[in-house]
Amino acid sequence: MFAIIAPEKIHLPPGTVVKLPGNWQDYQALVEQLGDRQIPRIKYRPGEILLMSPLPVHGRQSHIIAMVAIVLLDYLEIDYEAFTPITIDLPEVRGVEPDYCFYIDNYPAIVGKDRIAWGIEPPPDLVIEIDVTSYTDVDDYLPYQIPEVWLFKKNRLIIYSWQDRRYIESLTSRYLPNFNVVEIVGECWQMLRDRSTSVVIRELRQKLEKEHQSPIS
Repeated sequence: MFAIIAPEKIHLPPGTVVKLPGNWQDYQALVEQLGDRQIPRIKYRPGEILLMSPLPVHGRQSHIIAMVAIVLLDYLEIDYEAFTPITIDLPEVRGVEPDYCFYIDNYPAIVGKDRIAWGIEPPPDLVIEIDVTSYTDVDDYLPYQIPEVWLFKKNRLIIYSWQDRRYIESLTSRYLPNFNVVEIVGECWQMLRDRSTSVVIRELRQKLEKEHQSPIS
């Protein structure tokens, strides 16, 4: 099946990435044409528009990693708000659609809001991105100065921390410093080879309860 990008129809086979020359107005027109559709995903970089139709494994990876984050945050009784899908754009600068995003430190600023005014209200504290098709670049988040980006690529989680106006690979999460998040995500992903997501998450919760009798401070 071929990719189709026309005024009356946009269709990309799973796993397809299409790069188009274009400006912000072209990007906005495509966003309006797609409407509430979640597929294909769309991204804007200066002078370039990217469209991507994710493979099924993309959704499975984003779900398990987001669930790991939720389990750990809930275990520590850390308040948060989470969104998926969501489009984060800065006019004429960037337009991105992370697989998942969390407001942690900044969650009070967006509680109860149906719309978020990017550039006025604070950005998410943590975003999760899955890269199966070489569509993702952590530098896409530079204009937003999002404190932490989790990128899952080639079956490995990489944590990027915003420092000195750039992203630096980090061994730990600033929001979950007492957990080896990279190791936990890796173990959970391996377990999914022969178990369901519900079983893997249930076992993670049981492991936390067994190893940590009281919340980590």
